[in-house]
Amino acid sequence: MGYLEQIQTPEDLRKLSVQQLPQLCAELRQFIIEQTAQHPGHLGSSLGVVELTVAIHYVFDTPNDRLVWDVGHQAYAHKILTGRKDQFATNRCYKGISGFPRREESEYDAFGTGHSSTSISAILGMAMAAKMDGDTTRNHIAVIGDGAMTGGMAFEAMNQAAYRNVNMLVILNDNKISIDRSTGAMSKYLLSITASPAYNRFKNRMWNLFTFRSKQSNKITDWFGRMGNGLKGYLLGGSNWFQSLGYRYFGPADGHDVVHLVKTLQDLKKLPGLKLFHVLTVKGKGLDMAEKQQTAYHAPGKFDPATGQIIQPDCAGMPPKYQDVFGHTILEIAREDDKVVGITPAMATGCSLTIMDAEFPDRVFDVGIAEQHAVTFAAGLAAEGYIPFCNIYSSFLQRGYDQVIHDVALQNLPVIFCIDRAGLVGEDGATHQGSFDLAFLRSVPNLIIASPLNEHELRNMMVTAYHNAKNGGLPFVIRYPRGRGVLTEWRNEPQTLPIGKAELLREGKKVLVLSLGPLGNNVRAALDALKEENINAAHLNVRFLKPLDEEKLQELSVQYPVWLTVEDGTEKGGLFSAVAEYLEDHQLSNQLHHVAIPDRFIAQGDIPSLYHEVGFGIEDIKQKIKEII
Repeated sequence: MGYLEQIQTPEDLRKLSVQQLPQLCAELRQFIIEQTAQHPGHLGSSLGVVELTVAIHYVFDTPNDRLVWDVGHQAYAHKILTGRKDQFATNRCYKGISGFPRREESEYDAFGTGHSSTSISAILGMAMAAKMDGDTTRNHIAVIGDGAMTGGMAFEAMNQAAYRNVNMLVILNDNKISIDRSTGAMSKYLLSITASPAYNRFKNRMWNLFTFRSKQSNKITDWFGRMGNGLKGYLLGGSNWFQSLGYRYFGPADGHDVVHLVKTLQDLKKLPGLKLFHVLTVKGKGLDMAEKQQTAYHAPGKFDPATGQIIQPDCAGMPPKYQDVFGHTILEIAREDDKVVGITPAMATGCSLTIMDAEFPDRVFDVGIAEQHAVTFAAGLAAEGYIPFCNIYSSFLQRGYDQVIHDVALQNLPVIFCIDRAGLVGEDGATHQGSFDLAFLRSVPNLIIASPLNEHELRNMMVTAYHNAKNGGLPFVIRYPRGRGVLTEWRNEPQTLPIGKAELLREGKKVLVLSLGPLGNNVRAALDALKEENINAAHLNVRFLKPLDEEKLQELSVQYPVWLTVEDGTEKGGLFSAVAEYLEDHQLSNQLHHVAIPDRFIAQGDIPSLYHEVGFGIEDIKQKIKEII
């Protein structure tokens, strides 16, 4: 029987000897590889922290000691060791366990984390609560990646923690990559620490000398470890930034030497106050192809667990992904105008800005995990006559809401926001569903808000937004979903659209369906099927949520007494609300019904299951229309 089979909770883990931990790590890593090969998820990050996860749970008294994993991409080993090994095959599945830490799921998930850079703030709050309660026994640990450390919240929390001087440990998991390669001064600074020739030569010489090449630590090497802070400052030619904030800095340490990690964490556990432990890991550790292709293996889908070879789905003849349509279209626009720039907060591959970056690297800006900065940076460029396409996932734009209002809309700067992953995104679950962008943006003055029916309309809207910006128009929002479109012949000659004008796709009797965005394709299919049952409903492709085509609504209100809105956004504040307000303002008596994301958070699952749950499937829309006739 292997060690992993014996472990249901960290209490079982602590029964093992330190010498048994490397074998446990090997078993745990293989378990993650085998499970994730068949049940896709975030592979690379979790493989990189196997030893660190084992060491933390071995040394600290979780869940009494609080542990927060930043982002949660790296929490698979944590989940497996904390009672969810037998459920792990349901990871990210409909009605299964979440792919991220979730408080409702386990007492070991001290804080829910799906967005980055939140862990230090959360653990600081917990540490302050313990301090105010007079509890001096509980430890507080945050594990944050070097990519997440670029987020402003992380800096804000570190500053506040130093001022309050609480007892907490920040573990910096430094693997030089979040999804794409880490960017910015913090990445360069960490590299200067870890790659200093003087420091590393000295460290290696001392280790070889005092371990007598046995590679086993002893009292002498432990003493040098405790003296390391001063030595680092001297050998690196300056002060340590973390130390200057008031943290006791330890590291950099090998994040794959579980025995050494246990020893170091045991020592750190005894030290009061603020500590930062800098750990070097390899994303994808233990799977050769994942180590070599770290971006591709961040979430690779299904793969061969023996070789690591990704099992590519047969996409021949399939429509493109919306993100790729965006990527190719912005490149076409950028070729015509050197004032066009692309901006993304650490999602260059995910949003396909890599396509433009390959040809115009000086005009594409990956600003790191810093959504607030991305928005205001775009505003600054727009203020100087540039035309920024700022591409941010819907759930991450929530983090830049004040900047959209204060820095873009209030100043009427023609930033073009391309909101990727709008609507339900599937397996990433509640933290990543793009449910709210229509609602939280519609209330902001000066914004144009559009959503395309298909790839042709996405290209048309991007060109329309470009010409609008070139002529000093309003800020422009284009939102589109994750995944593939509906057209195999998608490279149309883009045309500018009349802003704020809807398109009547089909006439009918009694019922008018108003759809916004790609869900209109499901409406089309539903109406085609209903026609065979002699049910003929009209279909309006709204196109623009703001400004709403009130002239067209007024015209259609006479002909169609029953209206149904269909949108891939929350039912509160989006298209349904906008149409309801229009009918009320104009004292119209049309019956109004809706299909939208309900007023609750939607958990993880495959898109067909989620669509059926909220009523977005073709059969669901058909049934809804039958109900309201």
